[in-house]
Amino acid sequence: MASPATVPPPADRSVPTVGFDLDMTLVDTRPGIHATYRALAEETGTWIDADLAVSRLGPPLEQELAHWFPEAAIEETAVRYRELYRRMAIELSQALPGARESLAAVREQGGRTLVVTAKSQPLAALHLSYLDLEPDALVGGLWAEAKALALREHGAGVYVGDHLADVRGARAAGALAVSVPSGPCSADELRAEGADVLLDDLAAFPEWFGRHARGAA
Repeated sequence: MASPATVPPPADRSVPTVGFDLDMTLVDTRPGIHATYRALAEETGTWIDADLAVSRLGPPLEQELAHWFPEAAIEETAVRYRELYRRMAIELSQALPGARESLAAVREQGGRTLVVTAKSQPLAALHLSYLDLEPDALVGGLWAEAKALALREHGAGVYVGDHLADVRGARAAGALAVSVPSGPCSADELRAEGADVLLDDLAAFPEWFGRHARGAA
């Protein structure tokens, strides 16, 4: 899978570029994250409600750790979490229904695919590689409106996500905000945040994108 540094945005901006979030948009990472938090709690002796943590996926890791650890320990704890995650979380996670088909649908229209996620880029790359999901570019470590930096750089006209912050990122980039209620945010919440398109799930994306690319949606 090519990195963002080696895949510049296309010179022809008429070529459709579609961005996707990772966690709970393309990949159900909850089992691996849950297992990692349980291992981290056992190792550190710190109580972490793993069920609660996986119910609010989306924000950067450090924001979640701040609920359980003192500020002075967050940086070090984040490093250890990612070490545990690399070892135990990747194989527990699964592609969500429609993930492969959605990437393929963009390519069938001559487009490019981009994953923009708050997850660290190395861990996101491991997920994509393990699940044989191959976007044209990947940018990690961006959250909410900051995702617009990557979306604009790569000329994305559509951004697909499951979180209210994904809607904000898309709108900040001037991209169409396509939302799926597969994560912590309900359809009503996504609609209220200003999602331009609300799909029942990612499996509905290929049909919608086909119509969109033809100018019918």
